[in-house]
Amino acid sequence: MTVHQIADRLVELSRKMESTQAYEELFHENASSHEMPGIPGGEISGLDTLIAKSEAFDEGLTVHGVEVSEPLVYHQFFSVGMSIDVTKKDGQRLKEHEMCVYEVRDGKIISERFIYSMG
Repeated sequence: MTVHQIADRLVELSRKMESTQAYEELFHENASSHEMPGIPGGEISGLDTLIAKSEAFDEGLTVHGVEVSEPLVYHQFFSVGMSIDVTKKDGQRLKEHEMCVYEVRDGKIISERFIYSMG
């Protein structure tokens, strides 16, 4: 798959909230994930670890909606904006926004970086 095809497929799966399928289909087995600096457990690698992190995040929330922008592709990188409207287990409802930056090598995503406000 080309970077454009991977980006389009990730957007499609993200809009359907099918993150496990996205990881299994589009990510390299040694892919890494990077949260904002200072986030506990924010630097991880390995496909199984990325899937477990994503599933644990999903378990703690009730999702009311998700928005995913069209991708911006540049060489081996692409980015998308994502917003998610959720209610946490404690009953707090919030809408989170982030930029997600991905790097592709040899037809698979090798890294993801999430950029969001910390306050």
